[in-house]
Amino acid sequence: MTLVIAFIGREGAVMAGDMREITFQGDSSRIEELERELYSGSIVSDEELKERASEIGVTIRVRDDKAKVSQRDGLLIGEVTEVDRAGVRKKRLYATKGSYAIAEVIDSRLRVTHRGGASNFVVLGNSITKQIANQCIQGAWDGGTVPDAMRVIILIMQVAASMTASVSRTFILVHTDLAADLGSAIEQDSGE
Repeated sequence: MTLVIAFIGREGAVMAGDMREITFQGDSSRIEELERELYSGSIVSDEELKERASEIGVTIRVRDDKAKVSQRDGLLIGEVTEVDRAGVRKKRLYATKGSYAIAEVIDSRLRVTHRGGASNFVVLGNSITKQIANQCIQGAWDGGTVPDAMRVIILIMQVAASMTASVSRTFILVHTDLAADLGSAIEQDSGE
């Protein structure tokens, strides 16, 4: 799980997602140890990640080409994935002008867990990326327009990439001024 962040405003919405995907192979207790270190922020650089994985005998594969955010008919969609012994769990964020919803996807079943309205930042990620995002929002956000929120989101993506190896330096940024029908989109995705 890495980083997807959105701002939902009254005049539009903006969302960004990093492009990193890390897969782990090896002893499950060693993988859990490495993930704990990575997601707590104690592993900052890609080199540190490679060295630590090698030290404890875990094989890693790092890709920086996974698109985690997209846009569909004025609706912004972001998704983070978490793989553990229980299987694959996904959290999906739907955002549009004035509203958003967060859903869990488990065994291909989509269930909405939260809904909200305008003037909100929403962060999906691991503990260190959420902490970084919250600190940046508190330090750089005094309210403002969607372009102001976009600048804060870009700052968050850059700071996160410099402070944890769990986030890629590249990211995708999408924006909408439309108020899409969240309910219809969620219903459509539930039928997949």
